[in-house]
Amino acid sequence: MLFVLPAVVLAGCQAFLPEVARQPSVYNPFPQLSKVAVAPFFNLSTEPSVDGREFAAAYYDQLQSVPGFEVVPVGVVEEAMRAYQITLASPADARRLAQLLEVDALVVGSVTDYSPYYPPRCAMQVEWYAANPCFHPIPPGYGLPWGTPEEEQIPPQLVFEAERALAREQLKTQTPRYQAPPWPVPVEPAAPSDDEGQEVTYLAPATDDAGDAGGAHAPSRTAAPQAPAWPDPRGWSPSPPCAGVPPCVESEEPVLVHTATYSGADPRVTAALQTYAFFRDDARAGGWQSYLQRSDDFIRFCCHLHIAEMLTARGGAGETRVVWRWPAGR
Repeated sequence: MLFVLPAVVLAGCQAFLPEVARQPSVYNPFPQLSKVAVAPFFNLSTEPSVDGREFAAAYYDQLQSVPGFEVVPVGVVEEAMRAYQITLASPADARRLAQLLEVDALVVGSVTDYSPYYPPRCAMQVEWYAANPCFHPIPPGYGLPWGTPEEEQIPPQLVFEAERALAREQLKTQTPRYQAPPWPVPVEPAAPSDDEGQEVTYLAPATDDAGDAGGAHAPSRTAAPQAPAWPDPRGWSPSPPCAGVPPCVESEEPVLVHTATYSGADPRVTAALQTYAFFRDDARAGGWQSYLQRSDDFIRFCCHLHIAEMLTARGGAGETRVVWRWPAGR
């Protein structure tokens, strides 16, 4: 009896202990990308029920709640796309739309995988295209406290992501370039006769005056290769102010890219969902588990986590908020 009593008392006390939750916070670490527009997402998945406008509206809602961002409504973006007949078929289209909307960047997203059935699954690739062609990609790891005592506090996952981004940039300077051979161009065949089978003909690849395939686009066999600059790891930290305005080197690449997959069966995802639901003060029954059964809530949460991961990997993590909440029946 002496061993049972303390356990019973402890169990009774735990019923009156407050719940402790830690809420990660993010902010906009890029003052040059303050005003942003979100275009309807593309559906690249095999799920026909994906609504690109619903995903864009959810991304808009979650991005608008991040301090430092001003987000243009999706409806305004759609109206501009119709008025100027922009289909976002190329980076140039995205940049032109951003300039027409007078925003710093345009968000172009794609849903690459989606399943609304339990456990739900969602995969997205999101690219931010800057209106200014002089802005270059911001890799994961940029802005993190490298070379300081706080470096030891960087999560291993972010260290791994930053090291991979640096390795990719360095390998670009060492990987030999190649050009794919010109493939034959298919031509519409003539209508087959009753007694003959259908036959497909092909056009020969274009040739230049010398008869070589490829013409002006053929690789030179005499030009000496130029060794590009090896990316310096110190470039992952913001540079000090320049004495003058640097020259513009145009880039067609998106300034931000983040690709991620979220599954309702992943413990990492469900742990983040519990925190997300805890701080929303949702009065609906079911707790955080009900978010896995409501498609709109799960999509909104995936957009929230996608934005938080992208900004955290680039120095946008703020201080963690610790909250103590007493049980409702106390």
